[in-house]
Amino acid sequence: MSSTVQTISLSGLALSFIPAIVVVFIVRQWGLDYKHSLHGFARMFLQLSLIGYFLTYLFETDYLAIIFIVLTLMLLVSSWIALYSSANPKVLYLKSLAAIGLAGGSILFLTCYWVLNLDPWYDPRYLIPLAGMLFSNAMNAISLAVERLEAELKQKISYEKARLTAFQAALIPVTNSLFALGIVAIPGMMTGQILSGVSPLIAARYQIMISCILFGAVGIATACFLTWVRSDFESQPHDTEVQTHG
Repeated sequence: MSSTVQTISLSGLALSFIPAIVVVFIVRQWGLDYKHSLHGFARMFLQLSLIGYFLTYLFETDYLAIIFIVLTLMLLVSSWIALYSSANPKVLYLKSLAAIGLAGGSILFLTCYWVLNLDPWYDPRYLIPLAGMLFSNAMNAISLAVERLEAELKQKISYEKARLTAFQAALIPVTNSLFALGIVAIPGMMTGQILSGVSPLIAARYQIMISCILFGAVGIATACFLTWVRSDFESQPHDTEVQTHG
């Protein structure tokens, strides 16, 4: 098995846009907002191109302070995005930050220091991608949980029952992925490793690890958040309209 990664030429990369262009054309023909899709692709191309250069620099650094700043920024942003649909993001932000930070940070350290036994444990080639996975999944879980929690409380349901419903809703995506892995889907990380020449058996081990730590991050972060915000919700009326915050 080849251990080299197949390089994508610029012309080959351009060809990969063909399926996307077809969809944009359909969107335009059906009278939908095709400019929104074009804007999304433009941002995707620019952001990924820039992050490619940034990660090249970041992966070569051994300064813990720089890595810590990057992780802090990721945590601050993900904690805010998690509350995008909440009626009270400013009130809940610190608890969202604490929940994602506690769950994601502790699991990240466990994985890098003990599971992978990295030297140094903060090797950015592993730490940054893993942090992105943990923070983003915890972020999405809290977003689902707070949306469902607010909806349930509007129906005058007790906080205990609303919390259970919200927790269950937050776990649905990550739980479904456990059933689908290896049958319906081969995850992106595993696919990337296989394409780069890593043995499928080793790639499978990594994916098992990823699945376990993501489930843990989602569950712990959501449970902490729902526990810590109880006083915030019980001290305010439940008939407030949910607002969308950008």
